[in-house]
Amino acid sequence: AVNLVESGGGSVQAGGSLRLSCTASGYTVSTRCMGWFRQASGKERERVATVDAHDGTNYARSVKGRFTISRDIIENTLYLQMNSLVPEDTAMYYCAAGEYYYCTLYVEDFTSWGQGTQVTVSS
Repeated sequence: AVNLVESGGGSVQAGGSLRLSCTASGYTVSTRCMGWFRQASGKERERVATVDAHDGTNYARSVKGRFTISRDIIENTLYLQMNSLVPEDTAMYYCAAGEYYYCTLYVEDFTSWGQGTQVTVSS
């Protein structure tokens, strides 16, 4: 069974940085599409960043240039480096594992999810 465990969330002031980690078991993070999503209170889940098996990345417009998605193959861990955080980045952040080596636009193609880690950015 695939198990994804996120960590690294917390509370920071605007302009600060956080690095989220997602450690996988029962799944090799380098062979499939992996992604970070977030859901703010009262809002729909939003795709933040994805990386495919060929290291192709894609970012939401709102985080491009501030966030970086990466993987450590040895640690089998997915990361999200978040810089220049703003209050609008406040949300629960989820790691997800895709069904295919490429990333699609469909949330349904992400078949395994972590429990989430909370990020709170104060102004």
